[in-house]
Amino acid sequence: MELSSRPGHDRPVRSVDELMELLHTCRGAWDTPDRSGDPVDLHDHALQTAHLLRRSHPADKELQLAGLVHDLGHLLRPGDDAGHADTAARAVRPLLGARVSRLVRLHVPAKRYLAAVEPDRTLSPQSALTLRAQGGVMGPAEAAAFARDPLAEDAIILRQADDAGKVVGLDVGVMEDWRPVLELVAEYVK
Repeated sequence: MELSSRPGHDRPVRSVDELMELLHTCRGAWDTPDRSGDPVDLHDHALQTAHLLRRSHPADKELQLAGLVHDLGHLLRPGDDAGHADTAARAVRPLLGARVSRLVRLHVPAKRYLAAVEPDRTLSPQSALTLRAQGGVMGPAEAAAFARDPLAEDAIILRQADDAGKVVGLDVGVMEDWRPVLELVAEYVK
């Protein structure tokens, strides 16, 4: 898929086939244009994050899919670290629904929240670098507001899987394994 034909913030993903094509395009695409970021490409990171969520929350298909698609914004708008979550959330909302979209949007605030409430928590070098561009560590009032969000706990779970899903060479299946889950959630959203 050519970059110019990829859906962006103004053209949402409308079908499972289109989303699968995007997810496959993540192979060899990185969170930074110069590959100086995380040690795995967006494809492997998506699979690992979703796999971790499947293991820890086997009944929550929407949470798993949020893990699968949370970083699509890096593909859709390369170099936009601050806005990648919003870009991905807008792209998947029509197909995967409000909860998946909101979890994707919240994975960055969850990082900022965790940095506030767990200051000794280790971030990958790339996540530590982008934290500043994404608003930095939350202050007390912002952290309290985030904690009151009905999806805060799930967003934190997504964030923890996001942080853990960066292992070079880890075999967690193939992208096609996720097609039935995507179809199930997309059908439910209709």
